[in-house]
Amino acid sequence: MPPPYLASGAVRLLLFKRSLTALLLCAAAACISPAFGQESQPPVSNGAQILQSFERANPATPPPDATDRTRRWVMFGLGAPLLILLLITGSLGIAMGVYGKPVYLAHMVCAGLSVTLAIVHAIVGLVWFRPF
Repeated sequence: MPPPYLASGAVRLLLFKRSLTALLLCAAAACISPAFGQESQPPVSNGAQILQSFERANPATPPPDATDRTRRWVMFGLGAPLLILLLITGSLGIAMGVYGKPVYLAHMVCAGLSVTLAIVHAIVGLVWFRPF
């Protein structure tokens, strides 16, 4: 037989409410109170230093390298057909699975081409653009 103070559901509910209230008050006090070690006044900034930083000339950006531009076009040339093949493979898979069309061979051919092109695209990207 449990002790009488545990048997009463009203007492447990009252203890739960009090502990929940205490927890919420502690959380509210932690949110409102300032952090320890925080300065009460903002740091002083010199307006002249800020203006000088804007007046300094930015270094000119170097012109893009011709080989880099060619590499990006090759990656685009690999990526565009890859995206088209992925869309075709997905639509053939949906046509086969949902509508019962007999397009299994075309679906598998497009899937194989998609995987091959994806692997080539990944390898070329890693080899050319790995060092950044």
